[in-house]
Amino acid sequence: MTIQTLNLTPPLYEYLLSVSLKEASILKEIREKSSTHPLGKMQIAPEQAQFISLLIKLLGVKKILEIGVFLGYSSTAMALALPEDGQLIACENNPEFAEIARQHWQKASLEDKIILRLDSALDTLEALKEEGYNEEFDLIFIDADKSNYYNYYEKSLDLLRKGGLMIIDNVLWHGRVANPEINDNRTKRMREFNRRLFEDERIELSLLPIGDGLTLVRKI
Repeated sequence: MTIQTLNLTPPLYEYLLSVSLKEASILKEIREKSSTHPLGKMQIAPEQAQFISLLIKLLGVKKILEIGVFLGYSSTAMALALPEDGQLIACENNPEFAEIARQHWQKASLEDKIILRLDSALDTLEALKEEGYNEEFDLIFIDADKSNYYNYYEKSLDLLRKGGLMIIDNVLWHGRVANPEINDNRTKRMREFNRRLFEDERIELSLLPIGDGLTLVRKI
């Protein structure tokens, strides 16, 4: 087996962004603001947001479910990529994060496209099922607490339409999943999550080394 690796040193990463990233001014503003937040590293990378936005347009996505909003960068990027009649339901359990995200949505004139569900994501997913959202979503994006990733995945799969796309962030977990000497609870859970998805015959998948790792899941 020939293994090819690309070391994204800071100069190479900056070059990549210089010839690829076309970021709307509102997104740049949110990203720069988020970088000063104590938990700013939780924000997805701009190249990830642009990639997901491109998929939304390519696939003609109209209905999105986001699990984990943080300060609203990813939801803003996805909502901007939606058509005029598109809708995004955003799940967040932190009122402080939700309020900051809401301000960003308002500034981007996206209030009509984004519906906030302020509750635990597991409770929201159950509520959506009870409200008749089964197989309603074209795309589901998961980027929340890692300990519940598999629970989010299982409950979300019922809400995703056949042929729909689920995108899951942080699946490489800063490289820890590949280091056998690292065995903290969250790392072990992420390893188990990746393995269970790989063995799941209900889906097709591809894990991409973009940002901290994105898994793309197509529901069969």
